[in-house]
Amino acid sequence: MDRTQGQTEQHEQPTGGSTPVAPTGPATPTTPAAAGPARVVSLTAGGFALTVNPVDGSEIEPLRPGTEPGRPAKRDAAARAVRTAAARPPVLPGPAASARPLQGREEERERLVRLLGRGRSVRLTGPAGSGRSALLDAVADRCEGLAPDGVVRLGGYGQQQPGELLHALYATVYEAERERPGRAELLARVREIGAVVLLDDLEMGGTALDELMRATPECAYLLAATPDTRAPSDDSHIEEVFLGGLGKADCLELLEGGVGRPLTDEEIAWAGDLRFASEGLPLRFVQAAALLRQRDELNHSDEDDEEEEPGVFEERPRDAVHVPLPTLAEGAAPAELLASRVSESARAALRIACALGGELPHHAHLPALVGDTHADTAVAELLACGLLTPVGTRYRLASGVARQLEEVGYGETASEEARTAARHYAWWTGHASVVPERVAAEADAVLAALAGADVVAAVLLARTAAPAFAASLHWEAWERVLRSGAEAARKAGEVAEQAYFHHELGVLALCEERLDRARAELETSIGLRGALADKRGTVAGRRALALVVDRETAGAAASPPLRLEAPAPAALAAAPEAVTVATPATSAPRVAPSATSSASAPAARADSEASTTRVPPVAAAVPVSAEAVTRMTPVVPVTGRSQTPATLSEVFEDAFPLNPKPAPPAAPRPAAAPAPAPGRRRLVVLAGAGALAVVALGTVVSLALSSSDSTPPAQGPAVTSTPTVTTPETTALTSGNDPAAEPPVSAPPAETPEPGQSAAAPTPGRSPARTPSRRPSSTPPSNSTPTASVSPTPTGAQPSPTVTETITPTPTATTTQTGTTQTGNTTAAGSPVTGD
Repeated sequence: MDRTQGQTEQHEQPTGGSTPVAPTGPATPTTPAAAGPARVVSLTAGGFALTVNPVDGSEIEPLRPGTEPGRPAKRDAAARAVRTAAARPPVLPGPAASARPLQGREEERERLVRLLGRGRSVRLTGPAGSGRSALLDAVADRCEGLAPDGVVRLGGYGQQQPGELLHALYATVYEAERERPGRAELLARVREIGAVVLLDDLEMGGTALDELMRATPECAYLLAATPDTRAPSDDSHIEEVFLGGLGKADCLELLEGGVGRPLTDEEIAWAGDLRFASEGLPLRFVQAAALLRQRDELNHSDEDDEEEEPGVFEERPRDAVHVPLPTLAEGAAPAELLASRVSESARAALRIACALGGELPHHAHLPALVGDTHADTAVAELLACGLLTPVGTRYRLASGVARQLEEVGYGETASEEARTAARHYAWWTGHASVVPERVAAEADAVLAALAGADVVAAVLLARTAAPAFAASLHWEAWERVLRSGAEAARKAGEVAEQAYFHHELGVLALCEERLDRARAELETSIGLRGALADKRGTVAGRRALALVVDRETAGAAASPPLRLEAPAPAALAAAPEAVTVATPATSAPRVAPSATSSASAPAARADSEASTTRVPPVAAAVPVSAEAVTRMTPVVPVTGRSQTPATLSEVFEDAFPLNPKPAPPAAPRPAAAPAPAPGRRRLVVLAGAGALAVVALGTVVSLALSSSDSTPPAQGPAVTSTPTVTTPETTALTSGNDPAAEPPVSAPPAETPEPGQSAAAPTPGRSPARTPSRRPSSTPPSNSTPTASVSPTPTGAQPSPTVTETITPTPTATTTQTGTTQTGNTTAAGSPVTGD
């Protein structure tokens, strides 16, 4: 393994070398088992213990009591320096290249350092090739002692959400090996980090960027982004610094430094035109310096070449070659011209980079991919030409280079190059000597090879790379490779591999507390493995699914009840219609207030207020008769409290008790109405009598209809179905100012006709009943029940009620309906009663 990545000797091969060399004979391994034993890594993910098993699938279980990880400690300055060195691009083989000076950016550097020293976050915006990464390196050297946790370098390329960036920040500051905290613990830990964070190649903005900055309030950020990146929100309070092109003097100085000699007048004029066309971008002048160096080599203008004697090592004398200056178009888009003048290994590396979407593999992989043992030096050659740019720990094609190379045919062999890279990475990631951290550093190239390979190579690569990404805690790459592998396995018909990928996706979702996704993925994996009769894989899937069920149950049981504040008394008084007080059916009927009931009114009012809360009426109630009020029987008993409930749970307990019991009968509160005048009391009595008459008339109609369908008995007298009345036959006379006596509840009162109308109303659909004679029948009185009727006189000063008794004679077979049976509940004889 390569020691420049911060790895120790125990992770390297026993036989030496910087990377395992793939054998070229028939013994080339095609499975991870052939390369060595399977790597089983134990991790701690939130509240779970995760065992990454590349054979049957990862196993997950809750942490046992006493095995929870303790509070992680922060790294010291020396450990942070090691992490910072590991985050830089790898050192290339060959002579060390001189560092390029920061040209014309002193003012911007001082401004950025000053803002970061005040704790402000800055967004450095500049086009591709403006030198943002070089400026970040210069600022990092000046900000070493500004924050207690030092300077942290992060890469935002390909990061659209802040989750992975927060995990990367946590892993850089804290010493937490093989541990990936849950979201709650992660947010608690990163809030304690105080560092200057340099985030290069930012690709997110808006709410995602706000979430990142809210999670780390003690950090000052320097965000490098291009102008087409989404801007921060208005209330993010991020300073904006725009990075433009260089001036003419700075461009000439940068060009002279790259060429290594003074410029001629012709070259100065050409550089001026190039600055106008490229807007002074430093990348264009780095590439222009490479063009001038190649021109000098072709023109043999170096002093060493002039001192050599021509023809000593050649068969014929060397002819002088004059290469003119590049045109302005070639200077603005120099990728084709630069690539035509580099070595063959460098051109092969460019084809691989074009096939992988601009990602260049680590220089240790180029000899195996290109087929040249010295191909690792091609990276330094391409970097000096300005065709590559550093991105974190790797290199990518510079801005616009991939498009220019594809236009001249470098992308014609993209599928073949991607297939070759996928098969190489499938062997390399499954090798036992390759540590997971090294695979994570090569994640972008592996994912690019996976996207461009055929389904067979994609399944093999995903199968070997997924456990390495999981063990390295690079879980965003783990999820991407699992989804790509599941799709490739579905297309290739590899059911067992498809079941493995779905199982891993379910375990990953469970670790991230996405229970719905975890259940769906695990059920799919269990179904596929059940079809294959894979007992071990099915057991692992069912164990993980049981954890999902436990988490769902625990989440439902642990959800706290909703607690609301008690409503204010003013709110209750403002909305009285929101409370309904039900009167139990067992309570006594309401009666009109009188002299006898006025004395007991305070006691009844006190009992009523003890069980229910009085709500002031919206409008004054109209006094009506007691029988006209419809009583409601409460389904849920109303319970009384000595205190007003203050929470929603107490209100719920009052309305829905656990052991409901019937409510005790409560005496209704009499209506407090003023004593009516004598004339008004009479009208009230008439109104109540009219309402009762309507009810009685409906009862008569129903009895008449039911009796018409029944067959009378063959023998025996007919008896009318009238309720027994317990009132005496003689009723005392009342004065005109006193209300008429109310009939008891058990028997409906008689109908009160209005003046000018007959007391016996005709039944609809039948002829009026004849008035029977008052002659008593010969039927024995023991077989009949006398019917008493009291009809109050509507007019007159001293009405006298008329009491009639009628004994129905035995009807014949032809006469079954008489006037007496039709008016059994109104009057006995059907004779009208008139007043004086």
